[in-house]
This record gives sequence, C-alpha cells and structure tokens, in this order.
Amino acid sequence: MRKKVLKVHPDDNVIVALENLSKGEEIDFEGKVIGLTSDIPLKHKFAEKDFSKGQELYMYGVLVGKANQDIKKGEWINTFNVKHAASSFKLGDRNLEWTKPDVSEFRGKTFLGYHRKDGKVGTANYWIVVPLVFCENRNLQIMKEALVEDLGYGQKQEYQSFTQDLVSLYQSGKTIEDILKAEFKKDKSSKANRVFENIDGVKFLSHDMGCGGTRSDAQALCGLLAGYIAHPNVAGATVLSLGCQNAQHSMLLEELGKRGGAAEKPVVFLEQQKIGTEELLISEAIKQTFAGLIEANKIVRKPAPLSKLTIGLECGGSDGFSGISANPAIGFTSDLVVALGGSVILAEFPELCGVEQELSDRCINENNALRFNNLMTQYAAAAEAAGSGFDMNPSPGNIKDGLITDAIKSAGAAKKGGTSPVVEVLDYPEMVTKPGLNLLCTPGNDVESTTAEVGSGANIVLFTTGLGTPTGNPIAPVIKISSNSYLAQKMSDIIDINTGTIIEGTETIEQAGRRILDFVIAAASGTQEVKSVINGQDDFIPWKRGVSL
Repeated sequence: MRKKVLKVHPDDNVIVALENLSKGEEIDFEGKVIGLTSDIPLKHKFAEKDFSKGQELYMYGVLVGKANQDIKKGEWINTFNVKHAASSFKLGDRNLEWTKPDVSEFRGKTFLGYHRKDGKVGTANYWIVVPLVFCENRNLQIMKEALVEDLGYGQKQEYQSFTQDLVSLYQSGKTIEDILKAEFKKDKSSKANRVFENIDGVKFLSHDMGCGGTRSDAQALCGLLAGYIAHPNVAGATVLSLGCQNAQHSMLLEELGKRGGAAEKPVVFLEQQKIGTEELLISEAIKQTFAGLIEANKIVRKPAPLSKLTIGLECGGSDGFSGISANPAIGFTSDLVVALGGSVILAEFPELCGVEQELSDRCINENNALRFNNLMTQYAAAAEAAGSGFDMNPSPGNIKDGLITDAIKSAGAAKKGGTSPVVEVLDYPEMVTKPGLNLLCTPGNDVESTTAEVGSGANIVLFTTGLGTPTGNPIAPVIKISSNSYLAQKMSDIIDINTGTIIEGTETIEQAGRRILDFVIAAASGTQEVKSVINGQDDFIPWKRGVSL
C-alpha cells in the first residue's frame, strides 16, 4: 500500500507529504497520531512536533532551517514560518568507509563507444565549430546554414510547415475557430539522409565571451573550449578567431596542453584578420571541416568497458520529491559506476550548502577537503557580497513545490553523489583525471553547470527534474529523469526515465538506480535515443566567474 507520508531520516523532525493532505486529518505515524492543523500540499512538509521560535528543523539528517515563529505539531512548514539555516563546517576526520553495491550483473558488460588515441572512449562522435570570441558568432551561423541541413543533421521544419498549413486555411477563407482547431503533427526525425553515417552531427558552440571581460574570464573560456575539443565525444574541431581578442589561439593551446592536447585529432584554426574577407574565411572553414568529417567518419563504435564512462550528475527544476526519488536513484547509479571503475561528477556548489561537512569528510585526503572547504567558503562570501547569498538559491518553482530553504534543496541535491569517497576536488574548468567521485565547482544554474561538467569530461549526463527542464548539451547525451510520474506523463517529450515509481512504492531506490544504469549503457552505445538529442537541445553557456546561483 502506498504511504501517505515519509520521514526521510531518523533524526528528522519534519515529515514529507506524499499526497495532498487535509486540515483536520489525523496521521498515524510511527505509533503516534499527528493532527494536521492546515492543508499540506503533496511534496511539502509538516512539523512532527511543536517548535518554539528559533528552534532548528532537520531533514535528511541535517540542519535545514530555523523557526521564524512558534510552529504547532502538524502545521505546514513554509517560508512564512521557517528561514534558511545550515550547519558550519571545518576540516574533520576522514570518513572513507562505504559499502560498495553489488555490481555482479554489470561486471563484464560493455558499451559501444568511439575509442580515441588518448585511451578515452566517446559515447557519441561529433565535429565542433568553436569561436574564440563572440565576434565570430555570425560566421558560425553562416557555416551552420551551409552545412547542417545538407549533411542531414537539420531538425525538421515541423513548425514552419504548421505555419504554412495555417496560412493555407486562412487564405481559403476558414474562420478563426477553424484555425484554432488545426492539429500540429510532429514528424519523427530520420538518420537515413546523413552523408556521414558515423558522425552524430556538426555542433556550433556560440557564446558571448572572449573579449571585453577580464583576462581570467578569457582563460577560463579557453579552458572550457579546450575541454570540449579534447572531449572523447568530439572527433575534431574548427576554431574561428577574429585575431585581436583576449582569448588568443596561444591561450587555447596552453589549455589544451593541460588536458593532454588534442590526441592527434584534426583541429583547424582560422583567423579572420589574417585571412581577409568573410568569403575567404567561410569557404576555407567549410572545406577544412568537410575534409575533417571524411576522416572522422572512418571511426566506428567498438565495445568498451563501463569503466570508460564519466557521468555528470545534474538537477534542475527540482521539486519536493527530487531528493527522495530521482536524486538518490542516480546516487545509487553513481555508486554502481564508481564500483565498476568509472568516474562521476557532482557539481552545483551553491546546492551543497548544509552538507559541506559530510562531503569534506568523504574527501580521500586533507588537501582535497581543504580545497573543497575553501571553494565553498569563497563562493558563499562572493554571493553575499553581491547581495545574493545561498539562501536566495531556491527559485519560485522550487518553493512552490516544497523546497523552501536552500539547505532543504541542497541536502536533496547532494543525494546525486551517492555514498562513495571523494577522490578529487576540481575548480572550473579543470578536467576529470581520476576514477571515482569528483566534486566540480560550478554554479547551480542548470545550463552553466551542465556545460561545465561536459567540459570537464562527462561523456553522458544524468539530469533529474521535478518540474520539467528541457536542458541538453551539444556533444553529450543528457538523460532526463523525472522525480514524479505526473511530470513523466505530462512532459513525455523531454523525460527519458520516471522515478515516480519510488514515491508510489512500486520500486526501490536501488532498483531504479540499476534500471538507470541499463538505460545509460544503451544511450552510451547509441542504441537508445535520448530526448534531449532528439529535440536538438544544444544548450551551451560558459560560466563567467561571477555569482551565479
């Protein structure tokens, strides 16, 4: 029988409503009866006991808030009676013991990937066109118009066709009522007309950086772009430069060197101020890119061990169920991947507020713990200095769906990282080099963080959502995982996996985590289409190293 309420951790003093509860309803919980003093919307919390003003509230076993006023047992917990609070943290003892999950069913399994000369394996095979400065964005657009459609990678113009249908109805004298009854019909994309069958696409990474900002912004941009060029999902790259910007070719080469170079990949560099006219630049860029595609098309998928997976862990549009279904489910998947010798990336540092001590203690050495503590402290201080502390992180959608403090949101978000030790702490845009759980300093912003995780080496991303977020990435499959069944049904065009089954009691966290890994293997092999790829969701936003929550 489905439960109506849940206490996430034995030390908690708030209870989660798994369905809409009514004022006056009596909840029989752990041998005691709690009378509800108000309606409790599903995903929200109510008080397990009476709270005096200033008393602490706990969820997930950690401090998540303090009472703004006296709160009665059974009363709705919300922003009007609770404020954000989180525990302090310091360098503590190492806590590296963890129970590895049973991976016998996955041991010996492989995925079909693209093997690179540096030993890494891609889950896809893309050619990228990269501008070193925003001045080249127009040239990227011209190249995109020239290449994508004729090479067979264009998104079908379904909405354009729909508009043409409406024009025909109007011109034929149909009424507004007739027009409003017209039905949109989506046409499924086809790979049949691709010129290069082993190339998944040509992607254009336009951005608004490269000049006019700080030199450190330019350096970080070059580091990010170098991460994409060196990425195992990338076969080669065309780099366009104006010539006078801060983000210079030499800076990009320096950052590529930090990442082991381009592993003999074809990388074409073209500088407009040296070449001359737009015509000469674009024609040369198209020729060089086409020649590169011919070579890249010779690479085919071959079996690779699951240890070659690097999984980015992301959440966006979270709800009150995210921390008890989707996030812990991919946390278990994370533990499975680590136990199999793969790498995982937990990022979004503003959404680790309140769980710093646990993560710090899980770092395999004190240097990593100190670096994590310092990055968190510096980020929090910068946010406060800009008048936007971590307590302002929850969005209106988060709050509406039960994530009323940053600590509640963060404690649930951190579940994505599972329970394994932290092997490395990275600052944006550094690259993952070690198997195991890596912490990467990024904003909580969905696209900025996903962009960063892929730039650090994630060859596939697990992205949880409770409200519906259509984020994707140009070169890495972003698998969307719903925290609740309602969302999975309502927005089925963007959701790949539903973990609302955990809320409904038909599946455990461990079962869902194993199911997710099966999906990952299929997606990494190219045999399972991912919705963000089908929809052409190529979101790419470099982080300007300022305050972004």
